Amino acid sequence: MKKLFMLLAYVSVAVALLSSLCPVAAEAAEKNPKMGFIFFYDEHSNYDANFMAAAEQACREQGVECIFRKSVPESEECAKIAAELAQEGCRVVFADSFGHDAYMAEAAKKFPAVDFITATGVKSHTAGLPNYHNAFATIYEGRYLTGIAAGLKLNEMIAAGKISPDKAKIGYVGAFTYPEVISGYTAFFLGARSVCKTATMDVLFTGSWYDYDKEKQAAAQLAAGGAVLLGQHSDSMGVPSFCEANNIPDVAYNDSLEKECPKTFLLSCKINWVPYFTNIIDSVKNGKAIARDWTGNMADGSIEVSAINERVAAKGTAKALAKAKQKLSSGKVHVFDARKFTVNGAKLESFAAAISEGDEREALKDGYFHESEYRSAPYFDLTIDGVTLLNTAY
Repeated sequence: MKKLFMLLAYVSVAVALLSSLCPVAAEAAEKNPKMGFIFFYDEHSNYDANFMAAAEQACREQGVECIFRKSVPESEECAKIAAELAQEGCRVVFADSFGHDAYMAEAAKKFPAVDFITATGVKSHTAGLPNYHNAFATIYEGRYLTGIAAGLKLNEMIAAGKISPDKAKIGYVGAFTYPEVISGYTAFFLGARSVCKTATMDVLFTGSWYDYDKEKQAAAQLAAGGAVLLGQHSDSMGVPSFCEANNIPDVAYNDSLEKECPKTFLLSCKINWVPYFTNIIDSVKNGKAIARDWTGNMADGSIEVSAINERVAAKGTAKALAKAKQKLSSGKVHVFDARKFTVNGAKLESFAAAISEGDEREALKDGYFHESEYRSAPYFDLTIDGVTLLNTAY
């Protein structure tokens, strides 16, 4: 009996060693991998709450366990928590913030049998680690569609005599001057301009992804500067709550706020992370490699636009969005069509996109800017005419 116990102990050690050295073998043996998730904030952040809901749904549907770690800062604390999740048996560890990127790559070096992933990150191109990955989706398409709804609302306000055409100003609250934010608000503005030719937009940055007071103050400043409709790439209820209190039409991000803001909420867009989480769980279960850099799109269900608040939206908005979505999906329309915008008064003829250190590629081809084709994270970072940045410190 003693010899049997010793034999079993040796077998257990051998299996553990094999798992650490050979991820594929571990996947073949483990049909119910444990998934670890790291979130920058908690469920009060619409951005993080969107990830949480998708992770819970995908893991529930796939029958796997998930572990959440909330309010994880963009610091060495992230690397520490990622390591803890790996030590707790998580086969995949996913983080949801750009600032987690470097720390997740650091953890990936120490645990080669575990796959680490950062949403919106870029370091999978340079880390040189087979177990480090990035993922994002073409959210600029969703932003463009919500921009059309905003432009139609401006047209309605003009037709009703509430504003004159030269007062069709949008205000936009952004977190940081990162390409992800720039690409998003530019797509939003181009959508608005596609239907309201006199639209302009002021952008104000807060220097934080989630700060209710700063976002609300920024909304107030934009409104005081003449903005008659607001949008955002920030994660709190600061902007929507200001809009509801002051009867200003609002386009939100990551969540439908029709119940919370029935008088002013127009619609919102978000990345649906369920397809991606389902994909990586399936990959681990079946011993398949996880894509180094994954980009979701509208066709695979990764981009969603919320239901339209018909009490606020302009008449015909739903029909216009359906038509625009079909054209985007078929390639008849491109969000960053170079014929539709200028930079410093001139048409854009060329643009060398910095994909990673030492890797620049021509992004302007066939008459449009090819966003998110060379990497999942956006790289459009131009200020086009019609958009005014009120601050740039962030």
